[in-house]
Amino acid sequence: VQLQASGGGLVQVGGSLRLSCAASGSSLRINGVSWYRQAPGKQRELVATISSGGTTNYADSLKGRFTISRDNAKNTVYLQMNSLEPEDTAVYYCKAYGFSDFRYFDSWGQGTQVTVSS
Repeated sequence: VQLQASGGGLVQVGGSLRLSCAASGSSLRINGVSWYRQAPGKQRELVATISSGGTTNYADSLKGRFTISRDNAKNTVYLQMNSLEPEDTAVYYCKAYGFSDFRYFDSWGQGTQVTVSS
């Protein structure tokens, strides 16, 4: 299973970006998907998760600004990021687990850079 993260870029403070994480594989059944981020010199941290049923969870500090959603028909999960701050600058990674051809997978995407300029 391959995960392709995209949508990152350079944005000014207060701007918005929408990240996408597209999964490809055979006979996919994606259960949970998470977005993580890692800023320079810091540990990777969990941003948001979404279950197969659409239940979402967010890091407390990001509630209200970030929204995770999924399009099951496209095997794609999105992260809408609003009111961006310089502290949101990081490489954003998606992670998904589920089944492909009835075999369990747990995979990471390659990351997409988000830079918020002040």
